[in-house]
Amino acid sequence: METPTTPPDNTSSPTAAPPAPDSVAAAANSTLPADDVAAIDHLGKVYQAFKEEIGNVIIGQEDVIEQLAICLFARGHALLMGVPGLAKTLLVSSVAETMDLSFNRIQFTPDLMPADITGTDIIQETDAGHREFQFIKGPVFANLVLADEINRAPAKTQSAMLEAMQENMVTVLGKTYPLDKPFFVLATQNPVEQEGTYPLPEAQLDRFMFLINVDYPSHEEELRIARETTGTAKKALKHILNGEQVIEFQQLVRRVPVPDHIYDYAVEIVRKTRAGTEAAPDWIGEFVGWGAGPRAVQYLILGAKARAALNGSYMARLEDIEAVARPVLTHRVLTNFAAESQGMTAAKVVDRLVEEMREA
Repeated sequence: METPTTPPDNTSSPTAAPPAPDSVAAAANSTLPADDVAAIDHLGKVYQAFKEEIGNVIIGQEDVIEQLAICLFARGHALLMGVPGLAKTLLVSSVAETMDLSFNRIQFTPDLMPADITGTDIIQETDAGHREFQFIKGPVFANLVLADEINRAPAKTQSAMLEAMQENMVTVLGKTYPLDKPFFVLATQNPVEQEGTYPLPEAQLDRFMFLINVDYPSHEEELRIARETTGTAKKALKHILNGEQVIEFQQLVRRVPVPDHIYDYAVEIVRKTRAGTEAAPDWIGEFVGWGAGPRAVQYLILGAKARAALNGSYMARLEDIEAVARPVLTHRVLTNFAAESQGMTAAKVVDRLVEEMREA
């Protein structure tokens, strides 16, 4: 969301103008160490290079790319929702390539077992002729894991994936094994074909920082896709970042200052999603069965911090938290039958709350 600009007429008050760059820098220097200010400037340049490199492979989808980057630098997981053929898998693999991260893709199916993703112990014969168990790592042991059609796996497999996402480790035959850092799960879900699928439990949905909707390209973008992706193969992507640099930027994002009114906004909008509470508007009780929990507040703040840093801002702003409200809250707001019958989706509920808070 763009920052509102001052009206062009001469009657506007001087105080309505946006702050001068010098005052912004002075405010940043008062709350951030000089090293962090320079690091945020560097992160902004890295992010621009990242977007340009991804743009060599992915045409359009600027909002999706931004939301993915926010999740990665905020140390969160993302669930990508979209029909087949929108380059979700290609996007995730391209992100891993530009960041020089280890990447594994897991195709979820109804017969997928926990050991298929976590790994298992097998009997190996040693040089001395003895037999002993040796743990063979599964595909979840990677920096970036693409869980393709994650809702096709049964509950046992989902529980193993949930442990990996929440605890950054897996348990196999009573032993725990830590996962490599950084660790991200980027999952896809097909909203069209639901036969043979297992709806993700709310506890697992809550572990995804963002629900990212991947929509159809525009007419111009689809023309570019037709022209640019049906010829010779494109060259490999450049490595923009490595794992250590990603971890350093994740720590930097955590240090981005947040004004008190941004904390107030995050708490207020989350509490408004809970039907039957004093904070919720009357219409929420009509459409919403269950609202968002405290983890939504955490992800709103982290998302605002990450978006601010990626855009070169030294503190989280109102437009940052408004921009991440929909991807953070949509999958945490469970609408009821009345909402479904009237076409009131969770995304529309969040948009309406944001608009009402803006007008308040």
